[in-house]
Amino acid sequence: MTDSLRQLSEEGVAIWLDDMSRARLATGNLSDLIRDKYVVGATTNPTIFQKAISGSELYDGQLRDLGVRGVDVEEAVRMVTTTDVRWACDVFRSVYDATDGVDGRVSIEVDPRLAHETERTVAEARQLWWLVDRPNLFIKIPATSAGIPAIAQCLSEGISVNVTLIFSLQRYREVMDAFLDGMERARAAGHDLTNLASVASFFVSRVDTEVDKRLDKLGSPEALELKGQAAIANARLAFQAYEETILGAERWKALADAGGKPQRPLWASTGVKDPAYDDTMYVVELVTRGVVNTMPEATLEAVADHGVLRGDTIRGEYPSAVATMKALADINVDMDDVVQVLEVEGVEKFETSWNELLESTNAELQRLAAAASQ
Repeated sequence: MTDSLRQLSEEGVAIWLDDMSRARLATGNLSDLIRDKYVVGATTNPTIFQKAISGSELYDGQLRDLGVRGVDVEEAVRMVTTTDVRWACDVFRSVYDATDGVDGRVSIEVDPRLAHETERTVAEARQLWWLVDRPNLFIKIPATSAGIPAIAQCLSEGISVNVTLIFSLQRYREVMDAFLDGMERARAAGHDLTNLASVASFFVSRVDTEVDKRLDKLGSPEALELKGQAAIANARLAFQAYEETILGAERWKALADAGGKPQRPLWASTGVKDPAYDDTMYVVELVTRGVVNTMPEATLEAVADHGVLRGDTIRGEYPSAVATMKALADINVDMDDVVQVLEVEGVEKFETSWNELLESTNAELQRLAAAASQ
């Protein structure tokens, strides 16, 4: 049942869970996944927390106390989510220690409403870093134009960062440059680079969702033959850019000599949204050493059940990825517009989930506080 996950891990892909809830923590489910399914990290986002908190009574005690104290809803959400993430960091601590800080990481996102405000993003990141207070924490910062300088600033202060919502190769290059800049500034400030880390979350399935919609609209045989190919090609070219910009760069070699760890590419949004496609495609087609794949549990279970690994499916595939992008351009699919739409939508979706989280949490605060006063 788990042979494919074991093989995936042996191929050098770090398997992370794209989910978190207090139920997973309290029942020991997360520990089980670490032990049985080769899970070595976890990511969260506003959507995940909204579902977790609104769907479980395990938060009632903490929310009741926060409500009785009159804590406002934004602070309540911050306290509840950081409690879960701190707990998860402790569960993953043995993995963190065993991998010398490479894995065993848990991510928490800054308020998505700050995505276009650099200074407020940095301030929020500092607060979350202080509140969780665990060395294996990642602060998630979106790769918007305002997020790029925030990424560099946080790294320069010794705050480990998961850069999220990356869709385009050009923005990814900006992210990698911000990583190198932040690490260089951290070294100059005297921070220990061996404890500082970063991943770059390159989103996958959403690219196919948007491109396929445009291909269906075109409707030609040439267009329809390209469905389900753009996302994997885009991700493979991202890894090629990583090899060139990080692994092959003199700037990086100097940081590595000082104990720095490379900013690994992380494949995010790897759950298949089109039922016509193999539900493991965004895992088995993006295998190479030195990457992370963060999966929803359904995808993790699908890989465990019927995933077929074929070794490295990234290196050596660059020419075919370039050919796919050229074929899309030849039929006037504008990838620059695709990734811009996806970035805007990505921020909006997280803002919507955040607002839903605030609304549902506020209702619970009031209900539980009223019940406590009776």
